[in-house]
Amino acid sequence: MSVTSSDSRAVKSTDITHRDETEIRVGGRLRELRSARGWSIRVLAEKSGLNINTLSLIENGRTSPSVGTLQRLAQSLEVPITTFFETDHGKQKVVFQKDGNRPRAHFSYGLMEDLGAGMPRFGAEPLIITLNPGAGSGKNPIVHTGREFVYCIEGQISYTVDAETYILERGDSLLFEAYLPHHWHNPGTIPARAMLVLCPMDDRDRPTERHFG
Repeated sequence: MSVTSSDSRAVKSTDITHRDETEIRVGGRLRELRSARGWSIRVLAEKSGLNINTLSLIENGRTSPSVGTLQRLAQSLEVPITTFFETDHGKQKVVFQKDGNRPRAHFSYGLMEDLGAGMPRFGAEPLIITLNPGAGSGKNPIVHTGREFVYCIEGQISYTVDAETYILERGDSLLFEAYLPHHWHNPGTIPARAMLVLCPMDDRDRPTERHFG
């Protein structure tokens, strides 16, 4: 699978202005969560520290929030970050997604697409991650409950788990106990794409924020 020019532009920006179904879904979900608490947009702005205009743009699907922004909103609303990808059809028993039509969120160095949106979370969060060249999870190792599975779709991803480094290239996979200290980065010169499945033992653990917050 190749990275299209539109994908390349997406991973270089934390805010995009075109409207599509995935961004509208995230914005609509934010509005639902806010309204369910009886909060005005001004109240949410005060609790999250975000600008009212920014929140309005997100809710109306006119901009795509970064994962950092979603994390601040999740903390204010006291919900997991993946709640923003859920819809009224959150009790589906089968989820089929066409390529390019998945809920997605931008983080500092790439793009995250949610493969499990629409189905209740039962200890597994399947994601597709696009990492810009040089992107990394930072100096501090990540530790969380459960297991973690990585499958490299294209490019290179370096994973260091318990002080041992594994270089994943197209078709390579890695599965490990997530309590082992780990971190990752893209050592290559092109964007890397991978399927990442986080399987926490405790829903309160929120490993997504640990990786991309």
